[in-house]
Amino acid sequence: MTDLERRIKAKIPGEDTGIEIRRTMCDICSPGMHCGVNAYVNDGKVIKIEGMDGHPRNDGRLCTKGMANREYIYREDRIMTPLKRVGKRGEGKFEPISWDEAYARIAKGLNEVKEKYGAESVAFYSGYSKWYRQMLRRFTYAFGSPNYGCESSACYTAAFMAWKVAAGEQANPDIANSDLFLGWAYNPFYSSYMEAKEAMELKEKGLKFIIVDTRRTPATEKLADLFLQPKSGTDGALALAVANELIRNDWIDREYIDKYVYGFDEYAQYAAGFNETNVEELTGVPYALVQEAARMIHENPRMSCNESSAPLCHHRNGLQNYRSVLSLLAITGNFDRKGGQILTPHTYMHVACGFTTKEEEYLYETRPEDVKDPVGTERFPLWNYLEGEMQAMDLPRQILEGTPYPLRAVFALGMNARMFPDSGRMFRALESLDFFVDTDLFLTDTAKWADIVLPACSSFERGEFKPYSAGTAWYTNPAIEPLGESKSDVQILTELAQVMDLPDEALKKGYEYFIQYYILDDYGVTVDELKKVTLPVKIADVKEHVDFEDLEKGLNTPTGKFELKSAIIEQHPEWGLNALSTYRQPLDDADPEKYPFVFTSGSRIPNACHSRLHKVPRNRSLRPDPMADMNREDVRRLGLKEGDMIEIFTERGSISVKVNPTLTVPEGLVNLFHGYSEADAESIMDGDHLDPYSGFPAYRSTRCAVRKKEEA
Repeated sequence: MTDLERRIKAKIPGEDTGIEIRRTMCDICSPGMHCGVNAYVNDGKVIKIEGMDGHPRNDGRLCTKGMANREYIYREDRIMTPLKRVGKRGEGKFEPISWDEAYARIAKGLNEVKEKYGAESVAFYSGYSKWYRQMLRRFTYAFGSPNYGCESSACYTAAFMAWKVAAGEQANPDIANSDLFLGWAYNPFYSSYMEAKEAMELKEKGLKFIIVDTRRTPATEKLADLFLQPKSGTDGALALAVANELIRNDWIDREYIDKYVYGFDEYAQYAAGFNETNVEELTGVPYALVQEAARMIHENPRMSCNESSAPLCHHRNGLQNYRSVLSLLAITGNFDRKGGQILTPHTYMHVACGFTTKEEEYLYETRPEDVKDPVGTERFPLWNYLEGEMQAMDLPRQILEGTPYPLRAVFALGMNARMFPDSGRMFRALESLDFFVDTDLFLTDTAKWADIVLPACSSFERGEFKPYSAGTAWYTNPAIEPLGESKSDVQILTELAQVMDLPDEALKKGYEYFIQYYILDDYGVTVDELKKVTLPVKIADVKEHVDFEDLEKGLNTPTGKFELKSAIIEQHPEWGLNALSTYRQPLDDADPEKYPFVFTSGSRIPNACHSRLHKVPRNRSLRPDPMADMNREDVRRLGLKEGDMIEIFTERGSISVKVNPTLTVPEGLVNLFHGYSEADAESIMDGDHLDPYSGFPAYRSTRCAVRKKEEA
């Protein structure tokens, strides 16, 4: 222990260390977490962090990502001032400019495109982080464009769509009261780490676990009473097979189905096609394990479920896979029931905080009428019907093709072009624009293509309203001053709206106005009061769940029931989509003889979140080189050994990485963690290998081949 650490710990009487402990939160990963952080600040700089005791999300703990906050906010590539491009796009040559000049150039650039092509020819995009998105959407509409979109075009929203189709709203597992937890692609040890603690405690108390995952993970080893390991993207076939086994044995809740479920007979007839004759060939799972899963569900009647949005949805059959898993809840009577899945509407930033807000009003009350459809509407009509925003996976195509109308400018906050499949096409699209603005903490690969780059704050340098479940919320205060000339995203949007004199007075009044009058006003609490609390506090009472109450009232679906057959899709045959949760083979159409492996990307590692921590030395040291996980037998057959350089190639190109022999992945699978500039997984994926229901990219089901890289 250093002398400084001893002083912090002991707080030596009569000796002023000059160190203050300031409370803030981590926003490196998703809004579902946002753990509390104690920041030790000396001379205006964070010198140490730790988890915040008593915080409802993490209660004193931090994961490896959260522990990296100090190094993260002081990364060497932090942007300290607005920048103007002086070199070619992508070259990374910039010169500092003032905020006034930056705002003036942005206003001029966006308005010139608007005047020449129309407001719809400017797209507004959000990457990470997500906290400002209500204001960005409102900014988009005030400008007159329909084209607001975000990284959720490839993250989470497909899951939300599946729930909307089935039940009208999102539902969450009541795991604490379950007999059985069906953990489909469930690995909280690497993502929602506090859920892992709860799961381990419940297992000790007798909760049974079925874990379904393509890979072996800590969850399969520590939690699973039964482990099912399907081939990548075949989850829908596996779920339909389990359903068929439940139906054949009459291990279903027929009274519940008759009263609350729509489309059962057609669903059951379709599921009957997934049985002992074909399921092992389709999924790789022995049928005896399918039977065992059905038996466990029957013997443990209160079942809740985790259906992870990324592993299930990142396939061209992803939304249908997700629906098939949800259907198991309906046929066993485990939706809207204690110990099952309970309706938990998202009321703020896709967080189920337990109290209603006027967020929807803020988002849509100024949406322009009589404008062209958002990007992606023609290709993904269900997405447009349910979400009404740009499906950003279609953005590079429309920029380059100019159809159905031109897109000539992009205003982005935190864009990561390397998250787009065929990322090279996205970079070509950015290069072709008339005007591109990006806002970020760091001079990223994407920011290097912008005409103007704006410096954003981290969560340590700004205040933010944050609700949690059970009706609790707080408003953080800055732990340190903004680095350099950086500003918060919402300050940038407010000031730019004022400079451009956009016709939206609520937008120009800023973030705190939005929070006060659209979120807090009904609860007798003010922003100023929440700024004074040291921990999230209860601001609203949460109603106790009553079994089947929502089903009795009628769900927010056309039939008012849980829909195994979507009435929305049924009413729109022109979309060419199937109303039942049908199954299709997930892989692309490349020659399986030439490309015998399945290439997947997007799985979690405990020390990184996308590309955000790859340039933090301590985190990068845990896995310093991009490495592809391959089964040991595949590595042996290819004549490789650990650490050898390999080329992974598809019809679109190749990347070179080291090979990591392991038993965590099955034979035939090549798993590469993503976000590396030097080994961009998405660069060799097909940008049009997308789910026709959601528009989601098939990050986890691309045919590829592998060869040893010859030394130069």
